[in-house]
Parts: sequence; structure tokens; C-alpha cells
Amino acid sequence: MKFSETIGIDVSKSWIDARMHLARQESRFDNTIGGYKKLIAWVEKSLVTPKESILFAFEHTGLYSYGLSCFLSSTGYYFTLIPGLELHRSMGIVRGKEDRIDATKIALYAYRRKDEIVPYQMPARIIDQLRHLLSLRNRLVVQRAGYQASLKENTLFLQKNQDPDSFQIHDRMIHYLSKQIERIILKLIHTIQKDQNINHLFEMICSIKGVGPQTAYYMIVLTHGFILFSEWRKFASYAGTAPFPYQSGTSIKGKTKVNHLANKKIKSLLHSCALSAILYNPEMKAYYNRRSESGKSKMSTLNIIRNKILARIFAVATRGTPYVDTHKYAAA
Repeated sequence: MKFSETIGIDVSKSWIDARMHLARQESRFDNTIGGYKKLIAWVEKSLVTPKESILFAFEHTGLYSYGLSCFLSSTGYYFTLIPGLELHRSMGIVRGKEDRIDATKIALYAYRRKDEIVPYQMPARIIDQLRHLLSLRNRLVVQRAGYQASLKENTLFLQKNQDPDSFQIHDRMIHYLSKQIERIILKLIHTIQKDQNINHLFEMICSIKGVGPQTAYYMIVLTHGFILFSEWRKFASYAGTAPFPYQSGTSIKGKTKVNHLANKKIKSLLHSCALSAILYNPEMKAYYNRRSESGKSKMSTLNIIRNKILARIFAVATRGTPYVDTHKYAAA
């Protein structure tokens, strides 16, 4: 796709700063629907370039950039979401920070890579709904864990009759948050069941031993229903389970290991799946014990199992049929 102009946008909570790279014009707009409409009017007034040749670029900032993404998608303009780490590393050594300058750098970055960039496609509505529900559930789980930890400390150092109100408040908050988490889980199930294709994907993923509903939800959301990633190896790199060599010349000969740049949430879920698999899946348990007895690293074995599970998830999602435990038939 050929783009002749790029517009860099620095998104903050209250406003957005926009910069046209070649036209060298800049302006600030409110981070609202009204502001987005003024942004488009400014672009159409300043440029004679057809909309198909214009690429908007901005950093993915969660809720702050979500409204702009939806608006640009609805108006037919092309845009790309740039990961924050990728953008900041491309800027080199930077001193200080200013929104206007950041927008200029984003426009330059997008212009240099305009022939490589693939415009972002908004996920299906159900994927967005699932993402928001999972995000809310995660926040509530973290808050509940905070109250649970605080209650545990109180239990260790105080008697209930010393400060009964504190114990009661903690108990009530934990109970209330648990109820809301259960409510979100029911909403997740209901949302999944509304879409036949997504529900089928969910059932296929859960057919794999060791893989639970939470992992299935996140796999569907992060892959946009297995559209974003063409194969499991690419997702393994994203999830931080793909091992990479670490060597250079004759002086640096490090171990092949996973990289810390990863989606930590899905990585932790895959790790839990691997631990569950070596307990309840005879095939994985035998594989883990065999490698451990031969002196192999337990952590590297767990990582291999994480990747095996990931490969099976992509296999059942692509094939559209449940996982078949061939090990059971071989044993028979």
C-alpha cells in the first residue's frame, strides 16, 4: 500500500497533538469525538492528497487511543498503532518530553516505514467486549488480592476484638469483589455463547488437557480470533516462550533462552497450563519426568511444554476439531 503523507499523533488523556510530516503543519485537538471531527476537517483542508494515501500513526495507549482508533476506522482512514517500546527505541537518545515534538517524531517514524507498515484493522465487536471484560476482571482480582493480603497481616498481628471494624470491612470488600468477579465470569460466558464461531473456538481450545477458560479467553482476544498471527511460532515470540540464541563472535557464547520482552499475562497463563499438564496429562507428565531424569533443566522442559500446548491451541483453532489424545490410544 502506497502512502504519500503520514500524520503523527501524540495521544494524551485530554487532547491529541497532530503533525503532518511533509506538509509540516501541526495542531492540537480535544481527545473527544468533536476533536476527532475537527482533526479530519483540518486534514482535508490542509491536504489535497486522497484519503487512501494518508496514514495516521500513534502510540497504543489503551483507553486514551481507543476512541480515536474507532473514529478513524469508521471514517475509512488508514492508521497504525505503534507499540510504545518500539517507538521509544526508534527515537534514539532523547532528553525531555513534549507532546508536539513527540508527534513530529511519530510522523517521521511512520514516513520512514510507510512502505512496510500494514494498516491496523479494528477487531470484531465481540473481541473488544471480551477484552474489556477481561481487563475489568483483572483489575478486580488485583484489588481483591490487596485486601486479602491486608487481612492476612491483620490476622497475624491483631486480635479480632482489638479492631473488629477493620476485619469486618476487609471481609465485606473481599466478599463483594468476589461476587463482582463471578458476575464478570458469567458475562464472559454469555458473550462467548452469543457468537457461534467464537464459541466454537473456545470449546476447541478448552478440549486440550491443561488449558482452562482463562487461557482460552486471552488466546481468542490476543489473536483477534486467530487472525493476527498466522502460526504458533510467531505468537510464541509475542508471548515470550520462544527461545533465542545469545552469542556473538568467539567471546559471547550465552545460553539459548527466552527474551524478557513478552506479554507477561499470557506467558503466566501458559506457564500455569504447563504445570497443570504435567500433573493431569500422562503424556506431558512422562515427557517431563524423562527429561528431568536425564538431567535436563526443569525450567527449559516447562518452556517446551508451554510451546507444545501453544502449538496444539493453534492446531485445533485452525483445524476446527477438538484435540485428540493420541497418547491414550498408543498406550492401549
